[in-house]
Amino acid sequence: MRVFDLLNRRRDMPLPDPPARLGAHEGLAYALFLPEGEPRGGMVIAHGAGSCKESHFDFARHARAAGLAAVAFDMRGHGESGGRLDGRLLEDVAAIASLVPRPLALRGSSMGGYVALLAAARLDAEAVVAICPADADMLLRGLRGGHFEFDADRRSLEAFLVEHDLTAAVEGMDTPLLLMHAEGDEQVPVDHSVALHRAARSPRKRLIALPGGHHRSIQHDAELQGEALRFVERAFAGR
Repeated sequence: MRVFDLLNRRRDMPLPDPPARLGAHEGLAYALFLPEGEPRGGMVIAHGAGSCKESHFDFARHARAAGLAAVAFDMRGHGESGGRLDGRLLEDVAAIASLVPRPLALRGSSMGGYVALLAAARLDAEAVVAICPADADMLLRGLRGGHFEFDADRRSLEAFLVEHDLTAAVEGMDTPLLLMHAEGDEQVPVDHSVALHRAARSPRKRLIALPGGHHRSIQHDAELQGEALRFVERAFAGR
């Protein structure tokens, strides 16, 4: 098929269904995806450092198809959210979680995985999925080294990271936990998720270490997105 024929075909293809609602809540831009009928629960989706909510619309659509109300949001200093990223990370996740019904699941990637794991106990979430989660030391190095392309209140964010150790948080939570990590991750070593899985005391925990891949490959893998949603469904059913 010639290139212009392929382009014409793509123009005729329907666009993916948009979010049910785009808006802002407490200064945070969000996109809410709602299923047909009554939602079976809610899902909060947290992106990584320098990313944005739109990067996770593919997963939000899968969650919607599974009967969940899914909300993706821009952290402060990212995307369409104003201000600078600061020590209000957990308060921000709680504010966004108020937009979806219970039971509640959290799903985060990289820095979003760190935030989701920290927020799980505070929000009494029924499930948490963390993909290649960063830890506080990694984020501190990136912040102090000027490697992040987002606006931050450095003093406030540094204080938050110093205070919130991820291993300690995982040791103290009993939320069903799914860790997913690509062994080829060039930014966050897979050994980090292996150690978190070992430290976790949750009676329902699972680690999926995928051969190869890279830091963002699991986020958009349809099969693994389905695996994450099945884990959430089982956690909801067993609560």
